Amino acid sequence: MSHYQHSSAIVDEGAQIGNDCRIWHFVHVCGGARIGAGVSLGQNVFVGNKVVIGDRCKVQNNVSVYDNVVLEEGVFCGPSMVFTNVYNPRSLIERKDQYRDTLVKKGATLGANCTIVCGVTIGEYAFVGAGAVINKDVPAYALMVGVPARQIGWMSEFGEQLELDAQGEAVCSHTGARYVLNGNTLNKVDA
Repeated sequence: MSHYQHSSAIVDEGAQIGNDCRIWHFVHVCGGARIGAGVSLGQNVFVGNKVVIGDRCKVQNNVSVYDNVVLEEGVFCGPSMVFTNVYNPRSLIERKDQYRDTLVKKGATLGANCTIVCGVTIGEYAFVGAGAVINKDVPAYALMVGVPARQIGWMSEFGEQLELDAQGEAVCSHTGARYVLNGNTLNKVDA
């Protein structure tokens, strides 16, 4: 395997690092982590032991990916965004047996300074705005903003907000991909 690792980065023995990864200044990857191919870990990133990061994810500066977080392929983690893994932490009470799983599905974007409260699933290609606080599951393609986050629209796989017509359909102006709303679920359909 070949990857770039800055001299100040620490990758513990046992960590699995995919080809063509870039591991920048002051990164620490723990020994149990599994990182796919083409991943970029920005300055001052921490990756815990029980973490899986899929191919071609981008984890920007100052992000800690704690135990029990799984990022599927192509997830973007904006600068200084936050994951948690214990719902009600206390310094004086050990709660490592209470970690909650967090799953971020393929292609999702987590904006700068957002917070992902543990135990949620963020759907494919969802878009979490900067500073939002996610405390419940997020549907695929949903655009989420605010504290706590609320859905204000839908995003295409290209990363542009979709304007649904009266029938609940939209076409991405960049790719021509067609999307159809069925109840509370948006689906990409073949053209």
